[in-house]
Parts: sequence; C-alpha cells; structure tokens
Amino acid sequence: MKPILQLALDFVDLSRAIKCADEAVRGGVDWIEAGTPLIKSEGLSAVRKLRELFPDKTIVADMKIMDAGRTEVEMAAKSGANIVCVLGAASDATIKECVEAGRNYGAKIQADLIAIKDAKKRAIEVAKLGVDYIGIHCSIDDQMHAKNPFSEITDIASSLSIPVAVAGGINSETAPDAVKSGASIIIVGGAINKSKDAEKAAREIKRAITRLEKIKTSLFKRGSEKDIAKILMKVSTSNLSDAMHRQGALKDIISVNPGLKMCGQALTVRTYPGDWAKPVEAIDIALEGQVIVIDAGGAGPAIWGELATRGAIQKRIAGVVIDGAIRDVKEIRGLKFPAFSRIIFPSAGEPKGFGEIGVAVNAGGVRIFSGDWILGDDDGVVVVPKDRAVEFANRAMAVMETEDRLRKEIDEGSTLSKVTELLKWEKK
Repeated sequence: MKPILQLALDFVDLSRAIKCADEAVRGGVDWIEAGTPLIKSEGLSAVRKLRELFPDKTIVADMKIMDAGRTEVEMAAKSGANIVCVLGAASDATIKECVEAGRNYGAKIQADLIAIKDAKKRAIEVAKLGVDYIGIHCSIDDQMHAKNPFSEITDIASSLSIPVAVAGGINSETAPDAVKSGASIIIVGGAINKSKDAEKAAREIKRAITRLEKIKTSLFKRGSEKDIAKILMKVSTSNLSDAMHRQGALKDIISVNPGLKMCGQALTVRTYPGDWAKPVEAIDIALEGQVIVIDAGGAGPAIWGELATRGAIQKRIAGVVIDGAIRDVKEIRGLKFPAFSRIIFPSAGEPKGFGEIGVAVNAGGVRIFSGDWILGDDDGVVVVPKDRAVEFANRAMAVMETEDRLRKEIDEGSTLSKVTELLKWEKK
C-alpha cells in the first residue's frame, strides 16, 4: 500500500492539538490520531471534535486498551474514530472483544506492540485474532535511552499479511528508513507537534516517505553516548534542569564570563579554601574537553586566576567550576575562557598541597563524580550523572523542542498562560 502519514497529537490541550492538526493537514497528513495524553486529558470529546473538523480524514483513537475491549471500542467508534488501538500486551480475550466490537461499530483495530519483548511472535498471534493493523512502537521514554523502532520491522512485516505501522521518534531523516523496512503507516508525533511550522514539517516528512528521500533536520532526533556533547551544546541549562525534574543545578555558582557556554565531563578536585596546589595540578592531569570542578569549601581566598586559565587553555580544557573563589576576572574574560565560581576575590591563598584529584566532591550543594557531565551557561551550571547522561541529554532536547513550539504560538499573539491553559492545570 502507498505509505500513509499519521499525525499523533500527543498534546494535553485540545485547542493546541487542533491548531497543530490544521497546519499539518495542509502539509499532507493522511490520518489524524488523538494521542493517549489527549484522550486522557480531554476525553473522547477530542475524537468528536477531530471528526467534526476533519470529516474526510481517517481518525485514530489511541486508547491503549488493556481491558473492557468491547466497551472502549464502542465508545471510541461512536465518537467518530475509524481506527482504535488496543495494546498487544492485552489478553487474547480482550483483543478478540475489540475486533468483534470494531466489526459491530465500523472501526478497524490496531494492535500496539509497545514494550512487547518478542514482538514478532506476538504480532503473528494477534494478527490471527483478526486485528487490521500491527503497530511497532518505541515509547518516548525508551527513545530517551537511544532505542529505536526500526530494528525489528522488516522481520515482522515479512511475517504478516496485514499492514504494519511504526512509531517512535520518526523525523524527515528516518521516515524513509521506516518505509524501506516494511512499514506502511508512518506515525509521527514530535517532529510535527513541536515544529514551529507544522505544515512545513508535515510536507517534508510526506515527501520523505513518498520519494524515499531523506531530508536533513537538526531537531526531533535522539542520540546515543557518542552524541551527548553535541546535544548538550544545543540545549540550555534551563532545558536540562527541566529534563532532570529540577535537579542537578549548582546553587550560587554563576558565570564570571557571560555569553560563554561550557560542556564536558568533570575532573573533580577537592581542596581547602585558598590552597591552589591541587587545582593547578589538575590542569596537567585533565584531558582535552574536560571541565575541572573544584570543591574549595565555598570560601576564599582565590584558588584560580589568570595564569591557571592560560594553562587550561593550552590543555584545551573546556572550563572550570569553583565552589570557592576566583580572581583575575578581567583577564579571564579577555581570554574567553568559561569560568564559573561562587566568589570573586582578589587575594590568592598558598599552594599547600592538601586535597585530592578525581574523588567525589560537593559543589553548589550537588554531589559530583569525575566523569559526570557538566553544562554551564549564563543561567548557571547543571550536573548530569554519567550513567544517565544519554537519557537526560535527550530529554533536554525534547524540552527545547517543546518550548520552540510554545514560543511560536506566543509570538502569534498569545501569552504563556493562555497557550498552556494554565488555570485548567493549576493543582486543585
């Protein structure tokens, strides 16, 4: 069958979903999906409204049915859904009920194999139960860990006689791969929902799947460990803090060189206030691209200045973070070296040699280990534990993309409270 572009409206506010759908339909979207967050937030009135506004489009209700198959399919179908989604993890009895209800009420059934370990085996089983489509789905949370849905599509599609849909972080670069792998229905969420221009985004992805032509994009993609630095340099510390549920920010550590951004893995140093021996020794030990993070007890005198900075530049060190004092700020600014500190203080201490390099330290109220990722900008410094760096970098990218769309809607004449329907979401 000719590739179909399905838009997954994973919004929580119907007004924003409709605005995006209207743009995307002009860009060539074939099917419109009321995503699970939208249905949970707005109920099946979301499906009814989409049916009313887009009478000629196929409407998909992503109900993620797990039980009460007949009742939930009936509800969705009567609301205007042409296709209703049941989880492949549901019991055979529930899936059979969905299929029978779909026949009664004129809706087709898609079995979503999200989180199924043996997807091929389950796909064959549920196909025999009479579903109309199989969905291969990499969850948003799995995408943040650099997983993708393409690895098993070909094997599954070749084993079935019904169409296969695929969802999971698809964009204009990866959409052709999905088609080549055997998918007939390409489900796209963020790459359209978060785009500043949903019409253009939809048009590009539609062209990509019909012409099998990859169209480059810098957004709506998730990276692996090798991409962490590249991703972090795109996002802000604010994006990263939001992605980490407001954790990881160093309290009272600010940039002494505004306008510069810093990113790299930590080399930690613990010293005593004013003892600059270990911080200077760390410059010789540090690898290119690392950030030296110094716990100096949050007090002066200074343990870092111009001369240390010059050495750090020679070693191509990415920056320094000091929970203590720094001096020679004018010179450091002139050298354009990213430096973050709690205190600016003119007097230096003495090199007594106390302390250690490469041990766990506390800076700005956060426990930091060598190898943790450090991001610094004009808003401050955020630390990412190294074992979760891939996840949080990807989540920060998702936060940035979401804000790009919000920014666009505000610039069109709205306000933040109106766009996000703030009053509706205030805690009761």
